[in-house]
Amino acid sequence: MSYTPSLKTKFHDEIVPSLQKEFGFKSVMQVPHLEKIVINQGVGAAVADKKLIETSVNELTAITGQKAVACLSKKDISNFKLRKKMPIGAKVTLRHNKMYEFLERLVKVALPRIRDFKGIESKLDGRGNYTLGITEQIIFPEINIDNVSKIMGMNITFVTSGKTDEEAFALLREFGLPFKNLKKN
Repeated sequence: MSYTPSLKTKFHDEIVPSLQKEFGFKSVMQVPHLEKIVINQGVGAAVADKKLIETSVNELTAITGQKAVACLSKKDISNFKLRKKMPIGAKVTLRHNKMYEFLERLVKVALPRIRDFKGIESKLDGRGNYTLGITEQIIFPEINIDNVSKIMGMNITFVTSGKTDEEAFALLREFGLPFKNLKKN
């Protein structure tokens, strides 16, 4: 028998019926779902130090369990000493089981480790997607603090199939993302 992440099971068993009732969807196919999670780390200092890209790729690979890729610059910018096709960032796109596993680790382990954590902002982009900015990569238990040479932040984008921000917000809230100013029922 194949392995199914507990968050995926929760999505099918609890979240879908809850959202179907909340928004009055007639079919389960109308219920918004999480399509992918993209983790992106910009490393502008890599122009001067090439090892930072390698470190960033290795850290993202450790955090997500999937190989990260380096992002290359698209054009020359002389003010930043940047040449075309120089590595300036790293990214990972998670789908299916790895996506659910990462989301569960993020909500239950990583976010509670943030100092003075009061919740995350609840502003979506207008198309049903949400981007969460994290200032330190050391909140993830997969990162060994002794080996960290530079504290770097990252953006985590949740891409949903929600048509509106309200649908996407309800989906992410049901997954357990700790939004600020969320009214307790």
